[in-house]
Amino acid sequence: MREIVLDTETTGLKPAEGHRIVEVGCVELYNHVPTGATYHQYINPERDMPTEAFRVHGLSEGFLSDKPVFAEVVGEFLEFVGDARLVIHNAAFDMAFINAELKTLGFASIPMSQAIDTVRIARDKFPGAQASLDALCRRFNIDNSARTRHGALLDAELLAEVYLELMGGRQRGFGLTDAEEGGSAVAVAPIERVARPARPHVASAEELAAHRKFLGRLTEPVWED
Repeated sequence: MREIVLDTETTGLKPAEGHRIVEVGCVELYNHVPTGATYHQYINPERDMPTEAFRVHGLSEGFLSDKPVFAEVVGEFLEFVGDARLVIHNAAFDMAFINAELKTLGFASIPMSQAIDTVRIARDKFPGAQASLDALCRRFNIDNSARTRHGALLDAELLAEVYLELMGGRQRGFGLTDAEEGGSAVAVAPIERVARPARPHVASAEELAAHRKFLGRLTEPVWED
């Protein structure tokens, strides 16, 4: 099972108001294990950077001015994502921006059914508790000290750890090997079993006599027809 943990940074809150993606970060999981494969790209939004957005991620208009526009990277982005499930914190937000960019370029939208919203999972699992990425990192003792500002790749890496914890932690089953991760089999001590002789099932003379006496009391038994 291939999944892509994804995060974006943008110039604002709504693509309908002309806001654009400025950073994409992706982390690949296979059977809930990080493969080490990532995708990361800064993107020139071809517009100014509002102060409010800059305070969140620190990506200035000047820094992004020489970065590729989304049309130049859409092919490699879609190739990396493929048809994998997308694990996103507040999926509706990121999916709206991704699909707005794809629509502008004439690409088909990615269906929401392809996305897994970790905010919803966290709220279902911990009703009433904070469901922000920082709060979940604290809950699961995940080191997020490097997160002084939002960053798409760092946030995707942190979210991958959070997602694995939300799904039950890194122990994925009851198997005694970790061969999927390149490990060796767990040694299991052999069990010594003592063979027992088969019990006799032949009827004794007394039992046979008792059986014949019982049959003699039956009236017209069918096996004597």
